[in-house]
Amino acid sequence: MRLPFELYIALRYLLARRRQAFISLISVISTVGVAVGVMALLIALALMTGLQQELRDRIVGSAGHIYVWKLGESGLAEYEVELERLRQVPRVTRAAPVILGQALATTDTSEAFITLKGIDPNLEADVTEIGSAIRDGTLDALAPSVAGTLEGLVIGEGLAAKLGAFVGDEVTLLTPQGRLSPMGVMPRARQFRIVGLFDMGLHEFDTSYAYVRLDVAARLLDRTGADFIELKVDDLYAASDVAESITRELGTSYLTQDWSDLNRSLFSALWLEKMAISITIGLIVLVAALNIVASLVLLVMDKSRDIAILKTMGTSTRSVTAIFMLQGLIIGLVGTAVGAIGGVVATQVLDRYKLLQLPGDVYQVTYVPFTLDPLDIVMVLLSAVAVCFVATIYPSRQASSVDPAQALRYQ
Repeated sequence: MRLPFELYIALRYLLARRRQAFISLISVISTVGVAVGVMALLIALALMTGLQQELRDRIVGSAGHIYVWKLGESGLAEYEVELERLRQVPRVTRAAPVILGQALATTDTSEAFITLKGIDPNLEADVTEIGSAIRDGTLDALAPSVAGTLEGLVIGEGLAAKLGAFVGDEVTLLTPQGRLSPMGVMPRARQFRIVGLFDMGLHEFDTSYAYVRLDVAARLLDRTGADFIELKVDDLYAASDVAESITRELGTSYLTQDWSDLNRSLFSALWLEKMAISITIGLIVLVAALNIVASLVLLVMDKSRDIAILKTMGTSTRSVTAIFMLQGLIIGLVGTAVGAIGGVVATQVLDRYKLLQLPGDVYQVTYVPFTLDPLDIVMVLLSAVAVCFVATIYPSRQASSVDPAQALRYQ
C-alpha cells in the first residue's frame, strides 16, 4: 500500500536522522506532553463526575425526590388523604409521610444530638433506600411493639459508634417538647431499643439520623400529623417539573421543593470546581502545542533546502503546507491516543480499588469514585486534536513561503 506523498514525507521527517535527532527529540517531548495533558484531563474530569454522581445518588437515596408541605391550620393532619391525592400526580410513583425533629440520645457511655425522623416503615422503604441500607437488624422491627416492651429505633452506624451502642441496646431520647410541671416545662424522655443499624454512605445521615415509627414520633414531638410528604418520581431529573405541576394542579397551599433545588449550592460548587480543574489542567495541552510549534519551526529552518528542492521539482505550495500540518497532526493524534488509553486505564484502576480516600466528615463520602462520561472523552479528544492542529498553522505557512532561489543560492 502506497502512502500519499505528503504523508510519506511527514513520516520521514518525524523519524530521527543524524542532524534531525534534536528536532525529533522535541517532537517526542511534544507527543509526551499531549499524552500527559489528555490523561490528566480525563482523570480530573472522571474524578469530578464521579464525585457529583456519587453525592447525587446518595443524597437522592437517603431522601425523596420531592418534598411537599401544606399550608393552613390543619396542614397534613390527614396525611392519608394527601398521600392519595399526590399519588395521582403524573410521574409520581411513591409517597411517604415524614415527621422530623431534634432530640438528645443518651446511653450509659455517651450522648449525641440527633435528627429524629418519624416514618411509615413500609412506605419509607419504597421512597428511599433505607431498607437496603440496613446492615444489622431490620426495618420491620419498627412495627408496633408488644405491650410492655420498648419501641424500636433504627440509627446510623456512625451514630452507633458515637453512642457506643449496638442492636439490642437501650437508648434514651429527650425532646424539647415536654410536659408542664411545677418546675416549668420538663423535657420528655423515653426509652427505646435499637433494632437496626443502617449505612447510607452519607456522613450526615449515618452520624446524626435516627428512625422511629410515625405515630411514636408524633407523640414524642407533639405533632398532630405529618410535617411533610416525600415523593419519588419515575425520573429524578424531572423532579423540578413535577414539583411545579403539584402547585399548579393542587393549588398554592402546597409548597414543594425538589432534591436539585435543595442541594443547588453544593452541585454548583462541584460544577465550578470541575470547570476550574479542567481549565487548569488543559493548559498542559497548550504547553505541548507550543512544543509542536517549536519543533516544526526548527524543522522548517533545518529543511529549508529540502523544501526548496521539492518546490523546484514541482511540489505545490499546498502540498508543502500539508506535509508540515500532517506532521503536527501525527504528533497530536499519537499523543491524544496514548493519553486517552492511559486515562481510561488509570480511572478504571482508581475506581476499582478505591485508591483515593476522603475524610467523610468533610466530603460526605469516604472515597472518590471515578466515572468517565463518554461526552467528556469525546470533548477532550476533539479539543486536544484541534489545539494540535492550530499549532501547525504558523510553521506550515512559513514552510510554504520558502523561496527556492533564496534557499539554494549558497548551496
